[in-house]
Amino acid sequence: MPQLPLSPPLTSALDLIGNTPMVQLGSLPRSLGIRAQVFAKLEYYNAGGSVKDRVGLAMVTAAEKEGRLKPGDTIIEATSGNTGIALALISAIKGYKCIITISEKMSEEKILILKSLGATIVRTPAGVPIESPESIISVAKRLQKETPNSHILDQYGNRNNPEAHRLGTGPEIWAQCEGKVDAVIVGAGTGGTITGIGRCLKRLNENVYIVGVDPVGSVLAQPEELNEIKREYKIEGIGYDFVPTVLDQSIADIWLKTSDADSFHYARKLIKEEGLLCGGSSGAAFAGLVEFLKSRPDLNCEGTRIVLILPDGIRNYLTKFVDDKWMEGNGYFNYYI
Repeated sequence: MPQLPLSPPLTSALDLIGNTPMVQLGSLPRSLGIRAQVFAKLEYYNAGGSVKDRVGLAMVTAAEKEGRLKPGDTIIEATSGNTGIALALISAIKGYKCIITISEKMSEEKILILKSLGATIVRTPAGVPIESPESIISVAKRLQKETPNSHILDQYGNRNNPEAHRLGTGPEIWAQCEGKVDAVIVGAGTGGTITGIGRCLKRLNENVYIVGVDPVGSVLAQPEELNEIKREYKIEGIGYDFVPTVLDQSIADIWLKTSDADSFHYARKLIKEEGLLCGGSSGAAFAGLVEFLKSRPDLNCEGTRIVLILPDGIRNYLTKFVDDKWMEGNGYFNYYI
């Protein structure tokens, strides 16, 4: 029998955004000699399947309160996928039109989800610099000029991005850990998640370690010497070739670089050994955990509590790192043989 009382029916899928569960990891950390308690915050439990639902809802709500967004208007956003899915879902519920600019690098699964939500999709070439007229941001700006009653909410510069995490994700972590959290490991894309969580937790306990994870090839880490290698990377949802305005790089006590190979390897381990149907950037967070404890072996003890943010789920990557043939074709299986 279900445990009673159950919560009453919700008003809409928007009520499924936030208050995501946290679970303690077991066999995977133990197999690597990790003695610290490791917890995963499962952001793929949000309505649209990712941490970006929080940001999308916060940006739309603020724009509505400001009188900027009106019924029938069009939302335009440049995205690596998850913010686009969040905004498309919110637009479907609230009756806005939605146009998403997204790189050809991103998975076909994300495109299909966006289409199913009724969004108009504009693909842009992979690997072009952000200042290029063909980049996702440049194309979004052009479309905004051409489209009446349209608005770019701008996850890269919108203060409601980190605020969604300062007021939501951060307090949730603190409450779920009952105020006992020693470190939080967060991948950085726009940087809203790490900035907001960091600001919240540092206010509650200045000794909480905030660990930033940035893929090799990206430029978000500090100090700048960490970013000497600039190249394309396969991981989606984290990393950029520019530093978004909403990212406070100084909020992290330490930045760590992670490889595609390690990220996909640990994502598959999280799925197979922990039963967590997560995405590739979740593997990057776990790779960051491994590297962090190498640099701070004093924290690898039973009394330490570390939280990983798992930003999205397996759904977006069934034809990518989840697929053995894709892994083999990209040389990632050979990496571990």
